[in-house]
Amino acid sequence: MRGNPESRTMANELKRVVVWKNLLLDGRDHCGLWHTADGWLLKGKVVGVLNDQRPVLASYEIHCDENWLTHRVQVERTIGRDLKTLSLNVESRGAWRSSGEELREVLGCHDVDLALTPATNTLPIRRLNLQVGSSESVVAAWVKFPDLTVQPLSQRYTRMTKDTYRYESNTGFSAEIVVDDLGLVASYPGGWERIASL
Repeated sequence: MRGNPESRTMANELKRVVVWKNLLLDGRDHCGLWHTADGWLLKGKVVGVLNDQRPVLASYEIHCDENWLTHRVQVERTIGRDLKTLSLNVESRGAWRSSGEELREVLGCHDVDLALTPATNTLPIRRLNLQVGSSESVVAAWVKFPDLTVQPLSQRYTRMTKDTYRYESNTGFSAEIVVDDLGLVASYPGGWERIASL
């Protein structure tokens, strides 16, 4: 016997859809946040232009549990005829795997950080649930773009006000990020600007 359609709909509830203007790629990022039977899902598409004027199209899915711990990531990007995909799975003991191969350098990371979207800032912001004035350091599995290689990236989040966070990485980069009530970026100076939300 199959479950009724209403219960399946409730198990996959769309919470918000946003469109960001991507200032880095001169493009757009369309992202939806879903509450699923397993936790949370961020799913989006990016279209833009690389620095060398090549057009790029990318899609991403990040599956998290109820506590915002990353469990599964799927990224696909196309530059002309060059198609590249990346699938990541995180085991309960914190091991990250790509195509069955363990990525030891990101062992124990709780979050993925996709360089092509601000959507992944939502993960540590929601997971850490910092009080105003508090800060915490994390190490994320950073997926670089456009090559889709994975490496650890040390980061620090400081909650400055109810909706503003200071983001700092060990690359020397920092920014004051403004988010909405769901932790989705509204403003990321020099990177992304939200231009639509529903």
